[in-house]
Amino acid sequence: MILRQLFDLTSSTYTYLLADERTREAVLIDSVFEQHVRDAALVRELGLQLLCTLDTHLHADHVTGAWLMKVALGSRIGTSAVCGVKNADLPLVDGATIRFGAQALEVRATPGHTDGCVSFVSADQGMVFTGDALLVRGAGRTDFQNGDAHRLFRSIRERLLTLPDECALYPGHDYQGRTSSTIGEERQFNPRIGGGAREEDFVGYMANLALPHPKQMEVALPANLRGGQPADGVAPQTPTWGPVIVTYAGLPEIDPEWVARHRRDVHVLDVRTPAEFDANLGHIDGAQLIPLDELRVRVGEVPRDKPVIVVCQTGRRSALGTQILANAGVERVANCAGGMVTWNALWPPLGAGI
Repeated sequence: MILRQLFDLTSSTYTYLLADERTREAVLIDSVFEQHVRDAALVRELGLQLLCTLDTHLHADHVTGAWLMKVALGSRIGTSAVCGVKNADLPLVDGATIRFGAQALEVRATPGHTDGCVSFVSADQGMVFTGDALLVRGAGRTDFQNGDAHRLFRSIRERLLTLPDECALYPGHDYQGRTSSTIGEERQFNPRIGGGAREEDFVGYMANLALPHPKQMEVALPANLRGGQPADGVAPQTPTWGPVIVTYAGLPEIDPEWVARHRRDVHVLDVRTPAEFDANLGHIDGAQLIPLDELRVRVGEVPRDKPVIVVCQTGRRSALGTQILANAGVERVANCAGGMVTWNALWPPLGAGI
């Protein structure tokens, strides 16, 4: 199985991408609205087919990216049937199985943090994705959304700590940089429920946390009841001047074929050396030459009346050039994917052609 653990710094949320290596079918657990571009880029670059997005519960600290993924990639939205999410395609119930390729996740109801919490257990019980029910050396708070410490104690003890000791535990959040644990570790060392803790110990601990309510709660809950769909039903704007693709590295890129067809509508900036500019790969006709090591001090020379396409030999130096321009406030900018090597492979020999 392919497993990627992703992180949102603002909400300290972990998102998990799981996929079957052979069929490339995938699921995404606990996505974040603001990280949609990143997550979609990873799905695309790994050549995956995202079947569904799964939420462990109705989040109060961030808005899910489930609806955006559905719009962009056609994936279905899966969340607990208890939550009553408007756009859910997969109302999850205890004992249900989510299949992707040869892989499967069992849905386990683990209420207590909220009344709609579920955890996802791999078919071999080697991994469990616990959301906010059981955290690394902690447990989710129980003071809103019908939370109940007694219920959470039973969920953790009866539904999670009964898994094998070696089962890897992947939480929905962590605020100390801890990425994972095991069921055996939490059964022994979790200060809230591990060791010989009794129900009254756990309930007393949870009742005295005195935590402030999540800052995004009033925004997040209504949005998450819509599966992450904005109130106006409109997805955030993407670049309209061209088919820009943002990579998993966060780089805006554009296909050289599109650049060739729209050559008069864009400004091409070549960041190679003068010797390379006139060497065997040639250069795009009308391209402006500013070597990369001069770009920061000469960025004011780059026109901004047209979108800027940055090019080099293979697209690596121009990637940095694209970032330099974006950081300098150039809003319409993209890297020419593959650089002059790809350009000449498409139309050999170009030289000073198109």
